[in-house]
Amino acid sequence: MKKYLQKLGKKSHKAILKKIDTKTKDNVLLKFSHLLKNNSNKILKENKKDIKFATLKNINKNLITRLEINQSKLISIIKTIIDIAKLKDPVGIVLDKWQRPNGLKIKKISIPIGVIGVIYESRPNVTVDLSCLCFKSGNSVILKGGSEAFFTNKILVKLFRESLKACKVNTNYVQFIESKDRKIVKHLLKDMNGYIDLIIPRGGKNLVQTVKKLCNIPVIGHLEGICHTFIDKNINIKMARNVVVNAKMRNVSICGATETLLIHKDCPKKKVNLIIKDLKNNGCLIYADTKARKIFNGSLRKATNKDWSKEYLDAKISVKIVKNVVEAVQHINKFGTMHTDSIITSDITNAAYFFRNVTSSIAMHNTSTQFADGGELGFGGEVGISTNKLPPRGPVGLNQLVSFKYHVAGNGQIRK
Repeated sequence: MKKYLQKLGKKSHKAILKKIDTKTKDNVLLKFSHLLKNNSNKILKENKKDIKFATLKNINKNLITRLEINQSKLISIIKTIIDIAKLKDPVGIVLDKWQRPNGLKIKKISIPIGVIGVIYESRPNVTVDLSCLCFKSGNSVILKGGSEAFFTNKILVKLFRESLKACKVNTNYVQFIESKDRKIVKHLLKDMNGYIDLIIPRGGKNLVQTVKKLCNIPVIGHLEGICHTFIDKNINIKMARNVVVNAKMRNVSICGATETLLIHKDCPKKKVNLIIKDLKNNGCLIYADTKARKIFNGSLRKATNKDWSKEYLDAKISVKIVKNVVEAVQHINKFGTMHTDSIITSDITNAAYFFRNVTSSIAMHNTSTQFADGGELGFGGEVGISTNKLPPRGPVGLNQLVSFKYHVAGNGQIRK
C-alpha cells in the first residue's frame, strides 16, 4: 500500500516537470467537457451503481443527495469546466515588482504549489472541480474519493486522463487512488510528505479532524460550516424573507447553508412571525430560545446550548433573539466556525460593524449564505472553503492554488 502510493507520488512529480502553456491547458479542459457530454449515459450508469451501493449501506440521505448525478447536474458540471477554461492562467503572473536603492530589481511571481493530495467524500463533482483547478494552476493531483462514489469518480478521472492524452500531456497530472481500503488514508497522510506538497480534505467533521490529527503535510480545510444569518431591527421584510428561506432551504446539505438565525430583539413581532412561518411552511424544523418562542404565534421546539454549535445539514435551524448587532457578532464569533455569516439590515453603520468584527472567512450583507461557493464568487470553481485564519481563506480556487517566488536581478551588486 505504501509502495503503491509512493509510486503515484513519483509519477505526479514527473508530470509537473514539464510546464504546460495556457493554450494547452484550456484545450485539455475543453476536450474534457466534450468527453463528459459525449459519455453522459456511461457516467449516469456508473453513478447508479454508486447510488445502489450507498443505499444498501444505509448511508445518510444527505450524502446520497450529494452523490447523485443526473442530466441537470452533469450540465452544471460541464459549465463549470468551461468557466474554468475561460479564467486567466494564475501561473507566471508578476504579483508585485520594485527596485531597491542599490539597483536590485525584484519581482514576485506566481508559481504552482506542486503535488496536491485530496481526500473527499460523496460528491463526484469535486473530482471534476479538483482535476480542472489543479491542472489549470499547474499542479498535479492525487485523488482519494470515498468508496460510496468509487465508480463515478473512476470514470470521471478516466475521461480527464483521456483528454490529457489527446492533447499530448502527461496523464499523471491527474491520478486516482483505486483502493477502497480505508487504511490507505492513514498511509497517504503519514508516509507521503516527500511526495505531496499539500493535502486538502473535503468531507465531514470526522474526516477533517482525522486529517489534521494525522497529517504531517500542510492542510487546507474546514471542520464545519456553522453559518449564521442575523436579522437586524431595520429591514426590508420582503428581502429578509426571501434571503432567509434561501439561506436555509435552497440546499440544506451544503456547508454554506445557514444553521442559526439570530434576530434583533426590536425587530417587529409581525416581521419575526412572517420569517419563522416561512421556514415552517417550507418544512424546516425550528429550535428556538425562550424569547423567540414567546414572540412566535405557534409552537417551536426548545433550543438548548448545544444547538448553537450544531451543523444540521438538514431542514433544521436554531433561532435566537439577541440585543443588537454587537451581541450577534459575539454569538457568531463564539459558536461559529469562521465559514460564512450574513447580516440583513438597512442600517449601513450596523452592516459596517458586522463586516469589521465577525471573524468569518466570508462576511455578507443582505444576501444568502448559500453564495459561499467559488463558482458563485467568480472563481470558476473551488477545491473547498478554507476557514483557517492563515491564507488562503474562503473559497479556494485557481488563484489560491499557487504559491510565489522572488526573482532578484542585479548587475554585479555585492552586499557590504
